[in-house]
Amino acid sequence: MDSKKLRNTLFVVVLMFIMITAVIVYTNMDQLKKKFGIHDNTQHENTEKVESIENTADKDNKQIGNNLSAFMQDETFFDPDTHYKSIETYSGRNVSMVMSSVAKDLRIMVVNSGGKLVTGTPFSVTIQGLGEYVDTDEDGIIYIDKLRAGEYSVYLNEADGYRIPNTVTTINVKQDIDYRVLEGVEYMMLTEDDVDASKEDTEVKGAEEEADGTENTAFETPGKNARKGIDVSKWNQIIDWEAVKADGVEFAIIRCGYRGSSTGYLIIDPLYEENIVGAIKAGIPVGVYFFTQAVNEVEAVEEASMVINLIAKYDVDYPVFLDSESAGGNGRADNLTVEQRTRNHKAFFQTIASAGYATGIYGSTNWLNNRVDMNELSSYNTWLAQYADVPTYEGYYHMWQYTSKGEIAGISTNVDLNLSYMNIDTSIDHSAYSGGYTGVVNGDTGNVPIE
Repeated sequence: MDSKKLRNTLFVVVLMFIMITAVIVYTNMDQLKKKFGIHDNTQHENTEKVESIENTADKDNKQIGNNLSAFMQDETFFDPDTHYKSIETYSGRNVSMVMSSVAKDLRIMVVNSGGKLVTGTPFSVTIQGLGEYVDTDEDGIIYIDKLRAGEYSVYLNEADGYRIPNTVTTINVKQDIDYRVLEGVEYMMLTEDDVDASKEDTEVKGAEEEADGTENTAFETPGKNARKGIDVSKWNQIIDWEAVKADGVEFAIIRCGYRGSSTGYLIIDPLYEENIVGAIKAGIPVGVYFFTQAVNEVEAVEEASMVINLIAKYDVDYPVFLDSESAGGNGRADNLTVEQRTRNHKAFFQTIASAGYATGIYGSTNWLNNRVDMNELSSYNTWLAQYADVPTYEGYYHMWQYTSKGEIAGISTNVDLNLSYMNIDTSIDHSAYSGGYTGVVNGDTGNVPIE
């Protein structure tokens, strides 16, 4: 072999050795670095970046360590369009629907995150199979009646300035009235700050118009079977209930609210909470009354539901009374037929009774004789208002309001005085009381069975 061929052969052998050595070194790089203490700064920096990102994710509730489902906790991970119908309204106020149904009807209320009706906007809904309905009077409520019984799917349409949930809600509309307390009635309840009270709170005491001038205004008990009491509302202003108790008051019937004579809104008496808390704290047994302007049975159920909502957290010993009077002749319910008014009252009473409370009607002699059918209401308590020395009402009654000119310590105005002939044992829970009461007929005391 000549020298030239020998050099070429040696070059190839050396080159192959170098390549094999390089492959071996590269393959065993990690072991060599550990052996000679060599650190990879680039890898360390990348590791720090990864750890930093993971720490940030921990703080933001995104991906946390190896938790691959942590992104589900992040509301901003998804496109907002999956939560709300319009990205343009994403920054607006949150609203939602609350629905209720009494019978063959549907009430849809648009409420904000604070649980208040949203007014001033013509919201609209789409009911699958029926079409679109609009809140034309912008009071936050869309009411639809004369529906067939069945299940309906409803969704709230987009509205400028509001975040509308992208959901469809179903509700079952019933064929017949169930006489049960409505869910969501609290959204329908307003305060006098929301209305013009001068047009809404217009009840007229029929007993004052019928008074014959012989009424007794003294606060006294005519017999051992009667208890002395008062009934009050905002018209009696701020009351010193400790003074009232000290003056001998044995019970109080407190107005909790009324339906507006003009608009029909459900309105809370502005002094209701203060009165019922004050009376109970002073040790005075209480009942409540509500001034009705219901024009149908559905509205009567709404009124009863409002009352139950208002009294639920209190110990109420005396019945829940429905104040059945005129609103001055121009009230929305003043011109109802006797039959319709009686049906409305029965709907109210049955709803109250379904919640476990005793109930009954308040009215003047003329009203009870001519504006309702007392034969249909005989199973409920009667609170007679007649300002005379001796009542002339010929039916049974369980309580008698005998004057509106009473004077009681702790009350700066004249106040209604009453005598109760009910056997109320205030040492037990009367929320479901349904026993026999003591009542009177033509002024004579006697046991009146409640059937």
